[in-house]
Amino acid sequence: MAKQDPPLVGEQLVKEVCRRIRVARTYWDAHNNAACRGERERALALYNTLTKEQKQQIPQVLRVWLRYRSEKYFGTDRTPPKSARRKSSRTATKVE
Repeated sequence: MAKQDPPLVGEQLVKEVCRRIRVARTYWDAHNNAACRGERERALALYNTLTKEQKQQIPQVLRVWLRYRSEKYFGTDRTPPKSARRKSSRTATKVE
């Protein structure tokens, strides 16, 4: 059985939120949307536990990225991701 770590508080929580946002941005830049979505969800969940003062400690660039990506690309009004890729109708056929 895995040992559970104590919940993060204070400065550790702020650092973890920043780390998760940066990881999500890395996935976003690599066009790995599924991993970005999962990491962004974790970052947002932790971000929502912060106090107003702690949120001010998060660099503005990271806060803006988290909010912008959350609303524009991952909001509830967006089409959810598909579970499987469709095959292209343009398949190459071998002519003999």
